[in-house]
Amino acid sequence: MRFRLHKKNLLALLGVSFVVVTLLVSTRVLLVSDNDVIQGNPAVRPGDTVKFVFGSPAELARSVYNANYKQCVLNVDKFPGEPQLVLVVQVHNRPEYLRLLIRSLEKAAEVHSFLLIFSHDYFSEEINAIVQRITFCKVLQIYFPFSIQLYPAEFPGQDPQDCHRDMSKDSALKARCLNAEHPDSYGHYREAFITQTKHHWWWKLHFVWERVQAMQGYSGFVIFLEEDNYILPDFFHFYKSMIGFRKSSCPDCDMLALGNHNGLADFTKVSNKVLTAGWMSTKHNIGMAISREVYYKLMGCNVEFCTYDDYNWDWTLQHLSGGCISKPLKVLVAQGSRVLHTGDCGLHQKDKCRPEWASQKVEEGLQTARDSLFPPSLVLNGAEAVEHKAHMKNGGWGDVRDHSLCKNYAKL
Repeated sequence: MRFRLHKKNLLALLGVSFVVVTLLVSTRVLLVSDNDVIQGNPAVRPGDTVKFVFGSPAELARSVYNANYKQCVLNVDKFPGEPQLVLVVQVHNRPEYLRLLIRSLEKAAEVHSFLLIFSHDYFSEEINAIVQRITFCKVLQIYFPFSIQLYPAEFPGQDPQDCHRDMSKDSALKARCLNAEHPDSYGHYREAFITQTKHHWWWKLHFVWERVQAMQGYSGFVIFLEEDNYILPDFFHFYKSMIGFRKSSCPDCDMLALGNHNGLADFTKVSNKVLTAGWMSTKHNIGMAISREVYYKLMGCNVEFCTYDDYNWDWTLQHLSGGCISKPLKVLVAQGSRVLHTGDCGLHQKDKCRPEWASQKVEEGLQTARDSLFPPSLVLNGAEAVEHKAHMKNGGWGDVRDHSLCKNYAKL
């Protein structure tokens, strides 16, 4: 079931926290039971899928909760055994870029040993069909249960009674809009489509490590990708090389970055080179690999992550590194990027998206890079200072409802 609230009266009487608690309780009931997570769900058979009902938001929400409860892993009969690598892809609504990513995965060496987890915050028949046609490895789809698609006219979507982004606080207080008391650091009020990505990222981090049954017992790193990424054929080979290098030469490296934002420029010169550095959002947020140990460090900063006034998950993570996490996060970085960024549009740029151009550019780059793939060993090519990098927060995350909902993901 999905509770609907008369929010203006409720907020006046009981405050913001009850809205968040109600959302969480309704989701908890439909999402999962603790016994099923620990023991596995005997009602789910290999190859089962959840039929989505793309009707009203309430019907769609029930499909989402049912899918997150059943956790049907596709192709499990074809690829038995524990995964050698887990990749988690955050998916919104760019199906053409998603197809590019899947094509690159299909060409990756040893992909049959992967578990691909697709985490969705937009739900459509087209996107589900794209993912469910994958046959080359095990696949699990999880669904962000607080998507604005499920709450189109209420928090965590955009409530008609919310303050407009650019209202002054004085005007907002006079208008008595719902969040008048809580603009961000720059005087702006929340926009649901802006806040969703950070919510989804934090929920996904917790759900993957704590709730995904197929992850129970997995001791490796989880690599986080986005729908507009593209991986190179030697992705898994390079990951294993980085794991070995970390063990022998950088045991204090907290994270791995298999990608960078240089594309295939000078790839032949740096294909086998790595460097160490302090984690920075603008450099190390692509192909990021996190261990369970680092996950626990991050969750220890749950309150700080969820209340820091920046709508970007990666800038927020940089704020934690060397702050709430006292020792700055150290990352081992691939200089020859094994993850490319193909997207030429995104959160702030909706026009002129040309995935076919991205595909052509990648294919042309791979022709020159092909002979430099699968290097036999890695070479350390630099060691940058590992220190806290302060930055100007971007705002967009001042609403206490966002803070409360975000903090409670860890309690689901």
